[in-house]
Amino acid sequence: MTSSVSPAEYGVSESNGFLPDVAPLTQLPGRFAEWDEIGAVLPKHLAAGRARELLSSVAPLDPGALTEQAERERAMLLLSYFGHAYIFGGDVPANVCPANIAVPWHKAAGLLGRPPVLSYATQQLHNWGRLSDDPAIELGNIHRLQGFLGGMDDDWFVLVHVAIEAAAAPVLCAAIAAQDAVLDGDDDGLVHALGEMAAGLSVMSGTLARMPERCDPHIYYHRVRSYLFGWKNNPALPEGVVYEGVAAYGGRPQQFGGETGAQSAIIPFLDEVLGLSGEDDPLAAYMHALRTYIPPGHRAFIEKVGPRVDLRGFLLHHRPAGAVAAYDACVTAMADFRELHLRYAAMYVQRQAQRSSANSNEVGTGGTPFMRYLKGHLDTVRAHRIGAPG
Repeated sequence: MTSSVSPAEYGVSESNGFLPDVAPLTQLPGRFAEWDEIGAVLPKHLAAGRARELLSSVAPLDPGALTEQAERERAMLLLSYFGHAYIFGGDVPANVCPANIAVPWHKAAGLLGRPPVLSYATQQLHNWGRLSDDPAIELGNIHRLQGFLGGMDDDWFVLVHVAIEAAAAPVLCAAIAAQDAVLDGDDDGLVHALGEMAAGLSVMSGTLARMPERCDPHIYYHRVRSYLFGWKNNPALPEGVVYEGVAAYGGRPQQFGGETGAQSAIIPFLDEVLGLSGEDDPLAAYMHALRTYIPPGHRAFIEKVGPRVDLRGFLLHHRPAGAVAAYDACVTAMADFRELHLRYAAMYVQRQAQRSSANSNEVGTGGTPFMRYLKGHLDTVRAHRIGAPG
């Protein structure tokens, strides 16, 4: 049998997928506990309109003193919330991030191989804990570590994504098994692995379908979303944001996209495995550009493991019994997930009443005309069904 890849080499967990094997830290050691204390009271200060005053007291500590990866991720979580709370925590967005936040934020980001902005990896992958000794990472057994304004709707939005990431773990494993089956000439194994992928994708869609249970579209749009934007293609920050005191930027404004589900590694990896791409698909090009926001190990997993087997090409040429139908079921499941996401984009953003250029209902938090991109990409995915021979 072909020797399979080891997801762990890329920082990917066979049980948790792109989530860490061990739950994220809830506090930092030593002097860095000062940051934990500010994070704990940040929601109250945001609600009172005093966040910038609070954040002026953030100690400019050096994250380089934190030697453990989990500690650095915790620091990145807090600093990203400090940065976004400062920039978006007033009546008008600030176009300068003060040095006491900007310098350690830039340092923490560099240590982790990501830009200094709130990304999906920070907001979702490293922002959860369990509520019981049950190891399941699922809705009802997880809570959020750090929030902006807080509240059920804000937390639920993050936790649904965390649960989707956990539900994706068996899909990632099945995808690798499908690749191995092709390399081994194991047609039965290929059919089984593709069936596992389709089943897991349906579980992911079922989890996403729970979003409206505790996250109201109006509350999401008007209370949650405004803190998730970045400063790239943001009408309220057309020049970007100056990171005060960061020598590498020389006082020049920087433009980084905000937190978006398009920064999750799940879909790009599965797109590579299934060969779902289109020449005229702006969302695919945009998602490829977003890989800089994905942790380096996960990015390597997408780029090295995802395309290691031309699965679609194999099926088009050989059509083993049952495998084409199993592949098409995966493509359909991917389209179903994207279609549900498209419906939510319309419900939670497009149909909401825009009150400020800082919270556009036409531009996504990542800085794209999201509805046009999502619709076009959905059509591209559906077109990849192979179907029965003509």
